[in-house]
Amino acid sequence: MVRDADGRRDVVVPMRLYKTVTVFSTLIAIVSVILGFVLLDAATIRLSLLRRLVIAVLQAVGISPPTTVLSAALAILGLGIIAFGAGVYVLGTRFRARGMGNPQEDADESSDNG
Repeated sequence: MVRDADGRRDVVVPMRLYKTVTVFSTLIAIVSVILGFVLLDAATIRLSLLRRLVIAVLQAVGISPPTTVLSAALAILGLGIIAFGAGVYVLGTRFRARGMGNPQEDADESSDNG
């Protein structure tokens, strides 16, 4: 772990792991934001296809929630998924490969090593 002047902690990893973390954290963040907005859309639009599907599944199980409760549940779930995606992305930005970052920081590290 490397701590910079702002107090931010970065994890230095091999380049292959850095690329993997970056790709998957970005992918998870994008999918989460899209899914979250689809759920928010279903919470606010009564004619949404996803909302109809959720109602049909719940009725098949024998549950018939009030409209306001369903809207609130879909909205909370959508916001939660968006927050999850943002959290994954933020954690993914904490990784860096050796040689990346502030040039002064790298110069200090190389002078310490020899």
